[in-house]
Amino acid sequence: MKRIPEPELMDDLEQARAYAEADFEESNSLFVRLFQEHFPDEKPKLFLDLGCGPADITIRLARIYPDAVFHAVDGSEAMLLFAKKGILDASLGKRIKLIKAFIPEDPLPVRHYDALISNSLLHHLKSPHALWKTITEHCRPEAPVLVMDLLRPESPEKAREIVNRYSASEPEILRRDFFNSLCASYTIDEVEKQLGLFGLEGLKVKQVSDRHLAVWGRL
Repeated sequence: MKRIPEPELMDDLEQARAYAEADFEESNSLFVRLFQEHFPDEKPKLFLDLGCGPADITIRLARIYPDAVFHAVDGSEAMLLFAKKGILDASLGKRIKLIKAFIPEDPLPVRHYDALISNSLLHHLKSPHALWKTITEHCRPEAPVLVMDLLRPESPEKAREIVNRYSASEPEILRRDFFNSLCASYTIDEVEKQLGLFGLEGLKVKQVSDRHLAVWGRL
């Protein structure tokens, strides 16, 4: 099906609450596992997390890499409120810095990061170039990169099936947003073309679940 863009920010408080309280155990655990599998010997000192949302993945990685500092970026004030609570509850306030910013326009506090991660941001952006441009500008040479996002289904009917399979018990607002996000996501071919336009041949794209793709590698 043709891609249908959705709003760039999840800035409504109830919308952010539904996302923060949803069960993303499977997909967030998958993200962390992929990072460890693709970069088993890596011990980054400074992570950049783009589109951190409620910071669940940031918190998980901070526990795995106890010597690392994380700059967690999101453009939604509502989402950052839930991220702040999660970080305080996890007693990780000294190692995770929350930053409200829009990429690539807003400046980030560090020029080059040791690792860059992003989950479920790509399909929200008005232009995918915002993500790839930020990656090229803010990664040190050979820095590990992992981007995971939804994979657009073949049809709206397939998208509905996925929503019903994984979010049947979730609030209607989350089910609506999940469906819209599936429709707004990209195919593997489309992402490969985006990488080619930015000269990011060092990054690979692969389907990693029935509803996710992942991009990983080093610049």
